[in-house]
Amino acid sequence: MTIHIINPNSSAHVTAHMAEAIAPITAKSPVALACHTLHEGPPGIETQAHVDGVVQPLLAFSDTLRDGASAFVVACFSDPGLAAMREAHDVPVLGIAESAYMQAMLMGQRFGILSLGRASIQRHIRYLGALGISDRLAADLPLGLGVLELADEERTLARLGEVGTTLRDRFGADVLITGCAGMAQYRARLENMTGLPVVDPCQAAAAAAVGQVMLSACNDKREKRV
Repeated sequence: MTIHIINPNSSAHVTAHMAEAIAPITAKSPVALACHTLHEGPPGIETQAHVDGVVQPLLAFSDTLRDGASAFVVACFSDPGLAAMREAHDVPVLGIAESAYMQAMLMGQRFGILSLGRASIQRHIRYLGALGISDRLAADLPLGLGVLELADEERTLARLGEVGTTLRDRFGADVLITGCAGMAQYRARLENMTGLPVVDPCQAAAAAAVGQVMLSACNDKREKRV
């Protein structure tokens, strides 16, 4: 049985950073975790058209992984196709954004999101409203970078530090969320720069997926005893 974590963009380096971020979870998990790249996706999911466009390829790809799947994780902070994936599969399907929000609310009262660009923020605001948790958002601020530009460590770290500090000092955030799977490699350094806990969405979703699988296994064993 395997938890399949699917990166809906076609950037293999993003998938590699995701796998690196969840490596400590993978090492201790009683169920296998595997990261995949959706090669039909765009290099980065940065617009609503990108979000909408990956849903069908994502469904088709996940269907090839159905046998032996114990859970799926949609590893894009827009959670594309999450409802459709849940409808298509009879195992847990988690989105990294929803998982990050849930984790952040366990760690602090008001969370701040570091987004790629302003267009991303509008999608996040709509999603937070749909989840009914808008009042827990301190602010959502853009880095002004694209997914591919995140590979520039010096520039990305400078922007993460600037925006993270602003979320803390100006907006009162007491926990931060990195708003893109492509930021996975920067979580610990952002935490050091701001002194705040930082939630990496891929880690949050992977840990939650392991928990869901284990909870289901425990309940199955209990029901068999009864």
